[in-house]
Amino acid sequence: MTVFDKKVLTVVDWESLSPAQRRDMLQRPPQTADPAIRQRVLTIIANVQTRGDAALRELTADLDGATLDELQVTEADFLAAEAALSVQAIDAMDVAIANVRRFHLAQLPLPIDIDTLPGIRCERVSHPIDSVGLYVPSGSAPLPSAAIMLAVPAAIAGCPRVIMCTPPRTDGSADPAVITAARRCGVQTIFKIGGAQAIAAMAYGTESIPKVERIFGPGNAWVTAAKTCVAADSRGASIDMPAGPSEVLVIADEGARARFVASDLLAQAEHGPDSQVILVTTSRALAAQVAGEIERQLRRLSRAAIAGRALQHCRVLLAADLETAAGISNAYAPEHLMLQVANPRRLLSRLRNSGSVFLGPWSPESAGDYCSGPNHVLPTDGAARSYSGLGVEQFMRHMTIQELTNDGLRSIATAVRELALLEGLDAHAAAVNIRLAGEPEPVP
Repeated sequence: MTVFDKKVLTVVDWESLSPAQRRDMLQRPPQTADPAIRQRVLTIIANVQTRGDAALRELTADLDGATLDELQVTEADFLAAEAALSVQAIDAMDVAIANVRRFHLAQLPLPIDIDTLPGIRCERVSHPIDSVGLYVPSGSAPLPSAAIMLAVPAAIAGCPRVIMCTPPRTDGSADPAVITAARRCGVQTIFKIGGAQAIAAMAYGTESIPKVERIFGPGNAWVTAAKTCVAADSRGASIDMPAGPSEVLVIADEGARARFVASDLLAQAEHGPDSQVILVTTSRALAAQVAGEIERQLRRLSRAAIAGRALQHCRVLLAADLETAAGISNAYAPEHLMLQVANPRRLLSRLRNSGSVFLGPWSPESAGDYCSGPNHVLPTDGAARSYSGLGVEQFMRHMTIQELTNDGLRSIATAVRELALLEGLDAHAAAVNIRLAGEPEPVP
């Protein structure tokens, strides 16, 4: 049985489409916005809120097929996990951790301390969020790289409490690579809970899992829906960003290598059947070559069936020129954007809506997934129009400080009073007047 039909990659001429057809071409797979998922997620959240650990055990048995004696990863589990990994695997983790740490260390915010006018001192200081929850997916493919991408900036920010949730395997254990990577980044408290129930547990707390202030991490449509729900509840927790099923958009010109482009599309497609891959090209000949390459390369993949299903959502769009291609990308706002074109930095100036951009033929998205340095937790489903990829600042909060002297207050008293009166807020004006009663009026 074939897992891929080259006809799926029929090239569509962008110029021939109406505005409505163009919007349809850039739609995500429908399951990412399925209202039935949200309703089921709300039921799961309510169950966890009401029944705590008991609900987590039942949901884990029902949804993950695992019976849990302990929700938390024990010291013995950590030791067994590291022993199960090869030296080469641990060395690879350490390379990734070092590069990710190096890039994220440069993101630490500097304090601000300025006088906006003589006698008016204004500051901004940054503090780590008191407690954060990290979610690392597992499912059909464990993601130790996600553990690194979440745990490294949390450690650099200095968050006092860091916990992690990750789905258990059917035998009730956590994936060895995930928990080993997390511990090498400094995470000591890990729970074997996945899905929407993990998000609910971290947002509201249970007998075993402490409540956190913000939740980080990617996930499927269920996890994304759960994060959105708890963020909308003042009793819940804030979230990093909408980070759902993975996606890539590749812009390629006639000089691009079809083998490289096909490998990039497949690398994203194998994440899951709800992933989406889009090719925007100025060359119809290249599109045909890419289709052939996908067919050849797909046969060699262990996750060919999963990638083949994701390819059902594939789009191949023929753009008149690279400027048009950039406009398509900006409208789609991809999680990952790959520029397989001549002089990619020249095109970069026309691009603004993307989680992460990969320039040129030697920058595969897989390098960014693992160990080039930038974070791979990125906004999906068009959220790149208003969200950034994960960084150290999301693990911190900023507080401003203001200190005025008598002279400083007098210098802006007239402006404060006038603006307060414009808004009909007499008490605001009075707060200035009372302080300056008997003081000379400020010079106009």
